[in-house]
Amino acid sequence: MAIHDRRTFTLALAHALSAAEHGLPVIPLSATKLPALRSPHRDDDRPSQCRGACGLPGHGVHDATTDPVAVRALFEAAPWASGYGIACGRAPHHLIGIDLDIDTTGRNDSVAALRQLALHHLFTIPPTVTVLTPSGGRHIWLSGPPGVAVPNSAGRLAPGIDIRGTGGYLVGPGSSTTHGSYRLVPGTGSLPPAPCPDALLQLLTPPPRTHRRLDHSDDRGRGLVRFVLAAAEGQRNTRLFWAACRAYEHGFGDSLANALTEAAVRTGLPEHEARATIASAARLTTTRCEPPG
Repeated sequence: MAIHDRRTFTLALAHALSAAEHGLPVIPLSATKLPALRSPHRDDDRPSQCRGACGLPGHGVHDATTDPVAVRALFEAAPWASGYGIACGRAPHHLIGIDLDIDTTGRNDSVAALRQLALHHLFTIPPTVTVLTPSGGRHIWLSGPPGVAVPNSAGRLAPGIDIRGTGGYLVGPGSSTTHGSYRLVPGTGSLPPAPCPDALLQLLTPPPRTHRRLDHSDDRGRGLVRFVLAAAEGQRNTRLFWAACRAYEHGFGDSLANALTEAAVRTGLPEHEARATIASAARLTTTRCEPPG
């Protein structure tokens, strides 16, 4: 191992041990931000559901630990590690990561989107640990209540805002990757992860969707759902808009909206985009609808 790589490894281990000392379960990461240790079941004939019960390392976030002896053992097994991941959703902090991406096209401003959500839902992000990413984005650390599982998501809350929750992990500050280093925002490293505001927590943990069974006599509704499900890439938004227009024209748009949304999501359309398209159809529907240009 080159001197520079040894220094990178040593720094990553030191930062990981410090995080573990503060109650944050960690795993070693490679320069690609992926878990550094490969699965011990990679050559199995059948997919393995093991999450570490076999006692071998290589189970991703399920290896995460705060035990310094175990942390050192994980890193010793991965001397190429250049960073570390922090498991979210685990006691004692039940960490929730708000990942604000930077859109190089300039079309989506994740910081502004979070600010708009805060204004609309009446919450503020308290002072808390904040990490700068190599791309210029930010990871905001919050703590959740015990017993509440926050799901991981990408863009569901708003474009450019990803959520790291139970089963996910954040790249820890002090990690080196192929794109650069992760570092703390000055003045936030001494702060504990602040409690997630209740209003934001409600947005992050939406109640289970109730699936309305369409009346068997409502062939039109089932047909529109099938029409959306048959959409190929490049047709998804247009087909969804057309189907929503037909539904609203015939007076059952609101009752079909959830089924249309679910169908669109199954074709690969983000949920927030699907709901925005349906809302647009509801506003714009007249005696004749044309897809928006």
